[in-house]
Amino acid sequence: MFQLDKSQQDFQEATRSWVEKHFPKSLANELERREHEYPFQLWDALADAGFHGVGIAEEHGGQGGDTIDACILARELARNLGGLTWTWAISSFAGARAIAHGGTEDQKQQYLPQLAKGKCRFSIAVTEPGGGTDLIGGMHTRATPTSGGYKLTGQKMWSTGAKQADYLLLLALDGERDTKGRPRTTLFLLPTSSPGIEMRYIPKLGMRAIGSCEIFLDDVFVPTEQVLGEVGSGFRVLTAALNNERILSGAMALGMLDGVLDEVLEHARNRKAFGRPIGSFQIIQHYIADMLMWQKQSELMVLDAAWREAADMPCHAEANMAKVVTSEYAVKAADQGIQILGGVGIAAETNSQRFWRDVRQFRIAPISNEMARNVMAESVGLPRSF
Repeated sequence: MFQLDKSQQDFQEATRSWVEKHFPKSLANELERREHEYPFQLWDALADAGFHGVGIAEEHGGQGGDTIDACILARELARNLGGLTWTWAISSFAGARAIAHGGTEDQKQQYLPQLAKGKCRFSIAVTEPGGGTDLIGGMHTRATPTSGGYKLTGQKMWSTGAKQADYLLLLALDGERDTKGRPRTTLFLLPTSSPGIEMRYIPKLGMRAIGSCEIFLDDVFVPTEQVLGEVGSGFRVLTAALNNERILSGAMALGMLDGVLDEVLEHARNRKAFGRPIGSFQIIQHYIADMLMWQKQSELMVLDAAWREAADMPCHAEANMAKVVTSEYAVKAADQGIQILGGVGIAAETNSQRFWRDVRQFRIAPISNEMARNVMAESVGLPRSF
C-alpha cells in the first residue's frame, strides 16, 4: 500500500495551511472572475513561498523533491484555486520538467535557477488549429534553417498563459523525415519578445484569468542555442513534459474533487429541510459516498503514476490513466455537488460550479480522454487506431 512519508505529510499540511491563509476559496472566486487578468498576485506569492522551486534540483537553485512532491503541491493548490493552479503548473512542466529532461547543462544553468525563483514564466505551444490531439498529423508550423538558427512560420492554439510568458516551449516541423518516413520535429525555447509573434486571447468556459491564446508566427527567428534536445527529435523530448503534464492534471483534478467535497459536506451538515440536516437523507449520503470512492481511486492512480515517473520507470500509460480517471470523476463530483447544493449551486459565489467549469477542460486537454484511451489500448499490444 502506498503511503506518503512523514516529510511528504508535513509538506502537504504546510501547503494546505498556506493556501487557506493566503488564497481562500472566496479570493480564488474573485481572481477567476477577472477574465484575461493574469493573477500576478498569486504568481508572486508562490515565488515568495518557494513553490516554484519544487521539483527543481537544489544544484540548480530549486527546493528539490520529485513528481510526488509536485503532485502534493498541485493537489493542495487546486483544492482552493482550481484552474488557477496552472499559474504554477505550466512553468513547472513546460519549463522546469522539459529543460531538466532534455536541456543541455548550459540551458539548465541558464533557466532552472530563474524558474525556481519565479523570475521567468513558460507556456507551451504545440496544438494547432487543424490538429488538436493529432499533434504531428495536423502540424503545419515549420522551422526553416537559416544563418545562426531557424525561422518559424505557422500558428498555434490553446497556449495558456502565453501573453504573460517569457518563453514558449514550441514544437515545429523541420522539413525532413525520419528513417520510417515520418515528419521530423524540433523543440524550441522561443522567447516571446521575438519579432514576428502575435497573440490573441480565446474566450473560454473555465480557467478564465489565465488566458489561452492563438499564436501567429511570421518568420520568427530563433537561434540554434534555443533548440531543446536534438534537432529532429522534438516530439521524443516533449513526451517527458507531456507525461508530467498529465500527472499534474490528475493531481489538480483530484484537488478540485477535494474542494467539491469540502463545500458539499459543509452544506449537508448545515442545510436543513423538513426539520433536519439534508446530510441525514439517504440519497445525499449515497451521493457523498460515491464522491469519497472517486476521491480514493483518483488518489491512488495519481500517486502510482507520480511514483513511476519519480523512479524513472515507464509511465506513459499510467499518466494517461490518471488524467482520464481523475478528470472524469472530478467532473461527475462537481456536477453532483451542484445538485446537492440545489438552487445555490449555480450561483457564481459557489465553488462547485467553478470547479466544474475548470476541470471540464481536462477531459479534452492536454489530450482528449478518447485519445488517451487509445494510448492505453496500444500499451497492451492492440493495433494503433490512429
